[in-house]
Amino acid sequence: MSIDPAVYARLREIADQLPRIPGISKVEIADGEIVMMMSPVRRHELAVIRIARQLNAQLPGTHPGYIAHPGADLEDVGLGRLRCPDLMVFAEKAMEETQPALLPHEVLLVVEVVSKSNPENDYENKVRDYAAMGIPLYLLVDPRKGTGIVHDRPGYASRREFAFGDTVTVGPWTIDTSVLLTYA
Repeated sequence: MSIDPAVYARLREIADQLPRIPGISKVEIADGEIVMMMSPVRRHELAVIRIARQLNAQLPGTHPGYIAHPGADLEDVGLGRLRCPDLMVFAEKAMEETQPALLPHEVLLVVEVVSKSNPENDYENKVRDYAAMGIPLYLLVDPRKGTGIVHDRPGYASRREFAFGDTVTVGPWTIDTSVLLTYA
């Protein structure tokens, strides 16, 4: 599961020096490889916005000082993983730190919206990685099929499937999935 720390450090150094390429929005490190991610489509980003809006409305009541924010990186040096979740819930104060990425213990929830081109990454690799990192909750949203999965409990021992249109419970929050659109 993890890679040699020196190998990971070298991969991270290379990833940090890669030039910005049009159409490539994120760079991740997983399984000893640098992975360049294509920019998401509009409906993918709309799902992220609509979920973030719902979470941010509830966070002051459940976790004051926390935000649902897209765009931050998540790094576990011990596992040799750099991930760029579509959305994460964490303390806003964590953004004041000088480290380039959030650490797993700072994150309460990761949300991934499945892309058209690489669905197995969200369904398999990220489930494995986020569970190994100890992230308490993982919400997987799949606009290809209009479905999703809530992964929770330690190691994601529990998984609850839902269809777009359902109101789902994710930890202490509820998400109205009727606002989500499929890709078709």
